[in-house]
Amino acid sequence: MKITEVLKHEIPSLSFEVFPPKTDASFANVKEATEKIAALHPSFMSVTYGAGGGTSQYTLDIAKNIKTLYGVPTIAHLTCVSSTRETVKDKIRAIREAGIQNVLALRGDIPEARLHEDRSLWDYHHAVDLVRELKASDADLCIGGACYPEIHPESFNQKEDIRYLKEKVDAGCEFLTTQMFFDNNLFYNFLYKIREAGITVPVIPGIMPITGANQVERAIKLSGSFMPQRFKALVDKFGSNPAAMKQAGIAYATDQIIDLYANGITHVHVYSMNKPDVAEKIQANLSDILDISCDA
Repeated sequence: MKITEVLKHEIPSLSFEVFPPKTDASFANVKEATEKIAALHPSFMSVTYGAGGGTSQYTLDIAKNIKTLYGVPTIAHLTCVSSTRETVKDKIRAIREAGIQNVLALRGDIPEARLHEDRSLWDYHHAVDLVRELKASDADLCIGGACYPEIHPESFNQKEDIRYLKEKVDAGCEFLTTQMFFDNNLFYNFLYKIREAGITVPVIPGIMPITGANQVERAIKLSGSFMPQRFKALVDKFGSNPAAMKQAGIAYATDQIIDLYANGITHVHVYSMNKPDVAEKIQANLSDILDISCDA
């Protein structure tokens, strides 16, 4: 099923993101964790690509397994930076052979070893280049893209950021998923601005449950996210107690999601980080809102 079909439903729904294993040795553990999350029957699941595309085959293996065993619609992430056009075409072919209909088109991080290369010779420089390639290669693919409610770390300002985002949507992105944020007002303000700019595709807010104090620094580094004072207070109070921090982090994420639903957002994506217990507890906290059984 295409994600655009899932997003047409007007009742609250929840989806989860997982990541593939880095090695053969960890495949079984990751497969088990992702299956437990799929067993919660979320509206869909996305599977990340791995740094530099090194785990791209695992991405498809995990996505196909989720779809086959549990019938959960899946999104395969695909990055293009430093890849050749032929490599990307091969990966698009593999995605379709795996029966995956949905792709999240991303630029990806530039490998450290290639930071100082002459990038003028690269086939792809931005996600919009990949979106165009996907559209040209297979018009039946459902293509999503990423967006930043605050600002992309490499953008000069938000106005420029939104201009590039519209270019990506005009090239063929059919839905957008946001980077993590911890203040819902930032998302509401962003949504207003992009609608004013003529971006009308569905925008799915991405929520990251911070369940350990050591995740905070990494979250800021990855997304540049603003940390509200009430979130900082939570980390200061409970960060040294792993069990308490996990409970508080799940409660904070749940509160964000409830606020989003209350303000007319019908779909939320959770960066569940291959943690079935976190995904299950968040879903259980929302069971009556989502109108599901905790034993589903």
